[in-house]
Amino acid sequence: MPKLGTLLLLMIFSCSIYSQTTSSTHKPENEGWLVNLDEAYSKSKKSGKPILANFTGSDWCGWCKRLTRDVFSKDDFKSWATENVILLELDFPRRKKLPEDLRNQNVGLQRAFKVRGYPTIWLFDIDKDPSSGQYQIDALGKTGYTRTVAEFTSGLEKMISRKSAGTH
Repeated sequence: MPKLGTLLLLMIFSCSIYSQTTSSTHKPENEGWLVNLDEAYSKSKKSGKPILANFTGSDWCGWCKRLTRDVFSKDDFKSWATENVILLELDFPRRKKLPEDLRNQNVGLQRAFKVRGYPTIWLFDIDKDPSSGQYQIDALGKTGYTRTVAEFTSGLEKMISRKSAGTH
């Protein structure tokens, strides 16, 4: 699934225009992660880094909590991420309520990436058509729970290197 079409992402764009005002008060579960696709896109374009999107059920998914404990909370992951990716949290909580625009953004991305379980982590590049405002996603790969930072980051590094070689 190297290129995801813009049809589904049109809905995401229309939701994200509104999200800049209301989702700005929502904080991610993990420090250093973003929750707004437009903000992640902007940082990705400025830095040239791909986006690492964590589809999570932060308040109910046991494997998501383990991934946070075993990988995302570790200093070596945080250092690696700062150097290599833009972090985007796409949460699907059950006990807390997300702002509606953020929930709509997350559901739109969940559909676009065909996420069926949690945690699912996608690495991707994104571009925006200046005339239509639609996003075009270039998916580099996906992963799920791994036990260690080294396992997790080595898999992502392979995806990034395939991108550099033009073979994703």
